[in-house]
Amino acid sequence: MDSSGRKVLPSDVMPDGLRKLPEGAPTVAVVVSLNFPAMTEEVNELVIRFTKTALESLTDAGARVVLVDSSTSPLPPVQLVHGADGVLFLGGGDVDPTLYGVLGPVPNLYGVDQAADLYCLDLIRTAVASDAPLLAICRGSQLLNLALGGTLIPDLTVWDLHRGGLDEPMFLDEDVTITPGTRLHEILQRDRVTVRSGHHQAAGIIAPTLKVAAMADDGIVEATEHVDASWVVGVQWHPEDTRGNGDDRLRLVRAFVDHIVVSRDARSQTIAQF
Repeated sequence: MDSSGRKVLPSDVMPDGLRKLPEGAPTVAVVVSLNFPAMTEEVNELVIRFTKTALESLTDAGARVVLVDSSTSPLPPVQLVHGADGVLFLGGGDVDPTLYGVLGPVPNLYGVDQAADLYCLDLIRTAVASDAPLLAICRGSQLLNLALGGTLIPDLTVWDLHRGGLDEPMFLDEDVTITPGTRLHEILQRDRVTVRSGHHQAAGIIAPTLKVAAMADDGIVEATEHVDASWVVGVQWHPEDTRGNGDDRLRLVRAFVDHIVVSRDARSQTIAQF
């Protein structure tokens, strides 16, 4: 970590509302690297603000957060994730390019932590195989595509729609088109949405079990959904950016938590029959 960036602690991001949740609230394992290589003061602030907003949104929707920091050594026990009712993968540093066959230098590469990547890829595959409800944001969305057999674009050559330029804020508003008939379209209830973006990488070849749920005006895939799983959604943008559309963030998080409750209750009823 860059010496200019203070180490992010769990206490910096955990929501206050956890104490108010009922004992039977659904649990969501939130997988995020609170710290990764080359973090600056700006990125440090973003990690805290974005993560805290995501966790507060889950709590407001009635879910109990289980924080899983994929930057720790040793890594957290996988049982923390496997035992949760749903899983959320948040953003962070770049995915190691060697994991999708890019061996040469990558422009603008930052924050690579291969141990965290491999840990997350394994967790995603297990979650999808067990049909656990899963929401993946930015880096999480890229890992979802990679875990299921897709590839990534290591550095966007035309990037102005997706992030700020030199001496500009990293995040900007981006208009994307939502694919009709997708879960995401059902949640957001419109064809065009303005989202908060700040990425230089993106999904390349889409995994065979995913479908495109949103696309940027330049053809870059901005969201995917699993074609068979009950509820697996990945968005390249940051709904947890407080400078974006708060109503859309709440719609997405509430839809995720609502499905977790339905899924958990259905599993409980099945178990009770035996």
